[in-house]
Amino acid sequence: MWLKPEEVLLKNALKLWVTQKSSCYFILQRRRGHGEGGGRLTGRLVGALDAVLDSNARVAPFRILLQVPGSQVYSPIACGATLEEINQHWDWLEQNLLHTLSVFDNKDDIASFVKGKVKALIAEETSSRLAEQEEEPEKFREALVKFEARFNFPEAEKLVTYYSCCCWKGRVPRQGWLYLSINHLCFYSFFLGKELKLVVPWVDIQKLERTSNVFLTDTIRITTQNKERDFSMFLNLDEVFKIMEQLADVTLRRLLDNEGFDLDPGLQEPSQITKRDLEARAQNEFFRAFFRLPRREKLHAVLDCSLWTPFSRCHTAGRMFTSDSYICFASKEAGCCKVILPLREVVSIEKMEDTSLLPNPIIVSVRSKMAFQFIELTGRDSLVESLLARLKQVHADQPVRYDTTQDEDLTWSMFHSTSMCGDHRFGRIEMVSSENSEEREKEMSPQLHPEALVAGFRRSGSQSPDSRLSREQIKMRLWHDHLLEYGRTVCMFRTEKIRKLVAMGIPESLRGKLWLLFSDAVTDLASHPGYYGNLVEESMGKCCLVTEEIERDLHRSLPEHPAFQNETGIAALRRVLTAYAHRNPRIGYCQSMNILTSLLLLYAEEEEAFWLLVAVCERMLPDYFNHRVIGAQVDQSVFEELIKEQLPELAEHMHDLSALGSISLSWFLTLFLSIMPLESAVNVVDCFFYDGIKAIFQLGLAVLEANAEDLCSSKDDSQALMVLSRFLDHIRNEDSPGPPLGSHHAFFSDDQEPCPVTDIADLIRDSYEKFGDQSVAQIEHMRCKHRIRVLQGHEDTTKQNVLRVVIPEVSVLPEDLEELYDLFKREHMMSCYWEQPRPVALRHDPSRPYAEQYRIDARQFARLFQLISPWTCGAHTEILTERTFRLLDENMDHLIEFKAFVSCLDIMYNGEMNEKIKLLYRLHIPPALTENDRDSQSPLKNPLLSTSRPLVFGKSNGDTVDYQKQLKQMIKDLAKEKDKTEKELPKMSQVWTVFCAENSPFCRVTGSEVGFLIQLHPSPITSKAIIKER
Repeated sequence: MWLKPEEVLLKNALKLWVTQKSSCYFILQRRRGHGEGGGRLTGRLVGALDAVLDSNARVAPFRILLQVPGSQVYSPIACGATLEEINQHWDWLEQNLLHTLSVFDNKDDIASFVKGKVKALIAEETSSRLAEQEEEPEKFREALVKFEARFNFPEAEKLVTYYSCCCWKGRVPRQGWLYLSINHLCFYSFFLGKELKLVVPWVDIQKLERTSNVFLTDTIRITTQNKERDFSMFLNLDEVFKIMEQLADVTLRRLLDNEGFDLDPGLQEPSQITKRDLEARAQNEFFRAFFRLPRREKLHAVLDCSLWTPFSRCHTAGRMFTSDSYICFASKEAGCCKVILPLREVVSIEKMEDTSLLPNPIIVSVRSKMAFQFIELTGRDSLVESLLARLKQVHADQPVRYDTTQDEDLTWSMFHSTSMCGDHRFGRIEMVSSENSEEREKEMSPQLHPEALVAGFRRSGSQSPDSRLSREQIKMRLWHDHLLEYGRTVCMFRTEKIRKLVAMGIPESLRGKLWLLFSDAVTDLASHPGYYGNLVEESMGKCCLVTEEIERDLHRSLPEHPAFQNETGIAALRRVLTAYAHRNPRIGYCQSMNILTSLLLLYAEEEEAFWLLVAVCERMLPDYFNHRVIGAQVDQSVFEELIKEQLPELAEHMHDLSALGSISLSWFLTLFLSIMPLESAVNVVDCFFYDGIKAIFQLGLAVLEANAEDLCSSKDDSQALMVLSRFLDHIRNEDSPGPPLGSHHAFFSDDQEPCPVTDIADLIRDSYEKFGDQSVAQIEHMRCKHRIRVLQGHEDTTKQNVLRVVIPEVSVLPEDLEELYDLFKREHMMSCYWEQPRPVALRHDPSRPYAEQYRIDARQFARLFQLISPWTCGAHTEILTERTFRLLDENMDHLIEFKAFVSCLDIMYNGEMNEKIKLLYRLHIPPALTENDRDSQSPLKNPLLSTSRPLVFGKSNGDTVDYQKQLKQMIKDLAKEKDKTEKELPKMSQVWTVFCAENSPFCRVTGSEVGFLIQLHPSPITSKAIIKER
């Protein structure tokens, strides 16, 4: 353990201690009498003394001293009961401190730095121990007080956690404290009389990564727009980095990606986020990604246990995951075994007798006559109690009746059918419902296509060659044997063996049903009887922008397939796409959804295809199908990193990997369906439904590796595109039972050399063998890291487009305009940080024009106006600010966008005299002036004022006076004066301006407003002279 440094004399230290290791600044010592093989008298005496002492007075047998060269005074900084424990402290000092101390010139500075670091580590260890015992430990409250005092944030800025570390400034480290709050990363240091404060909003972070330098092996680097900051010397760097990653991800998605980010219920209110919440969220996201479960699933417990696996006749060690509606198991050995048990499939959960061979066992029985035995469960009683409570709730919400009569002959009816395309039942679960509701559903449901489209096509089309049919029958036999042994429902044992079967290609008659099981869409299908029919009934016949887009793309969806060359297939595709757009208006319809849905309709019934589409869009490819396709861009960025790791030579040749990213975007959006022959691409979709996005990553890497030589010799991006297109177009599926369909994906001239044919099974096998080692945890970590970069890239694009639109319309310099944009955006973000929750979409909507995405309200505008406007003068500023905001708020929604804000500033700073007078005049009439305006001295409050003709005023005798001509004449006179004197108008005619303001009925000013006009027209004339002359 680390010790508070206290000085000891060297001569006293050598009497009872023996030096084991030493360096320039540290000494590791062993106490005499401990660990000695001999029987020296001194050692025996010291050992006996330690043995008779009370336990509280005993000295640890190992310690580490801090030594300053040339000094006789040493300071103990760590002690340990075992050699292993003290060596861990020694290794930490060597890795984190030893190389750092060489940068100090003063020996006293070295001692102060090390002592400060050790004290910080002691405080952090104490805080961690207290945090485990109490929800709000005293140490955390002390840190919170210091955080609030040092950074002066509003009370709503909640501190999440804090760590002791070093912040590097060049080659010099600054020891201090890192504070992580809900919106900011803050660092504070007070060292050698110098104070350092660093505040970085999470929303400004463009890159968060672990790196290393010549001094330290592991560092956390924070990259913002203009700076890089390195932090190191953490006691637990892994924990710190995960918390920072979670905070950055939560904040960026909450503030910049409100279009597609659904926060967990516990994180909806940022001020309630704690360190424990972030750790639970990270575990939740991994759980949902690993088992590909709905986003609404909340993880309750993770327990070490063992599961009886009948195929291996032993218990397999792993972990049990329990959530709202699922019990899941994953073996510790990757790929060995995985099980997903929906609670709606579970019949009973029972405790068995506890024995030495079967400690703490439970049995989970499911409706398909399978039972799963779990053993070695810690806290078994409380676990079973909570599982039974959730099981009761699930069955109450979704009562089921399972038809067991169909199940016994199910497998044989599937695999011994003479037709490969028959309508095979797959153990469908029937819902309990009243006769009336069943009849009502039949009446409401529109006419849906009753079978997969490919079934009708195969019956009417030509038969496949005998060799292909025989291969299909061999696959059917292999699947038959496997499902009999491992299970044939969603509760099956998922092992490496089934992955190999999937890689070979699923038989066509089983494809749609197995897709339902692998994606767990079968659970949604069984849980929502009649849901799809009702959606179709509600959505059909409605005309809107989404339905128009769907109609345009209907005939572009797999046009080479006969199933979509007639109205039957087109009508089914229309119903599925329209129903999904009606179900999820946030996504609606995006291009590439038509291609994917077409394939689903080929191999699944219409309602099944709908639920498969739901599974793909809402959990298997999250955030792919929305306005900005953030999810696809994130995976493109992950793919580029994988290219650098797995194919370094190709990455080195192609300096700009974004070109490959743009080429491969369609691979991810359409799962290779748009660039590969259909009979080959369907095997890719098989792997996708079993392994998720990992299958697409590894197949993309295999495609690039197969073409690496040609890509390295390509001269430009177009040639690289040609290489990949030709290769993908010549991928064949020799096992496909149907005739090959024509492909129109590739484009190349006839004079090119013929491209060799590649079998899809070989390509998929290579992808698993060479690139299949990426785990779900690694992919999710990379997604989190690259999501930051993608979101910040969108922000940069928005900024550049806003500046491109605004620059031609104002006289502000581009660099100044860029700073104004950053200031405007920061003001918007501050309102999101601390003010009461508001509908963020009202101010930040990515679907709006770029210049209108960020908007500010009156209070934010007031802060900016007082900060940068030249028209500020004491008490008058508040009134002027309110009027200016009302003038700029043309649509009366109490928000203004950046373009209006800058245009107003441009007039104030760079406008001509007539533009400034016009703006000043408009500030004295509606809508800037209201009946409740506090500036009641203005003559324009006259109720006879005509807003339709603002320069016409009513007089008491009923006559009217038109001052428009007088205003025009005044502007002409001012222009003549300027021509005569050849001086700038504001400096010459300031008195004249004030005189006109006093005597003109449309712009009369009070004494308090004279100062404002002086600032509007600066000149050498003093304000006292103007007031006196007035």
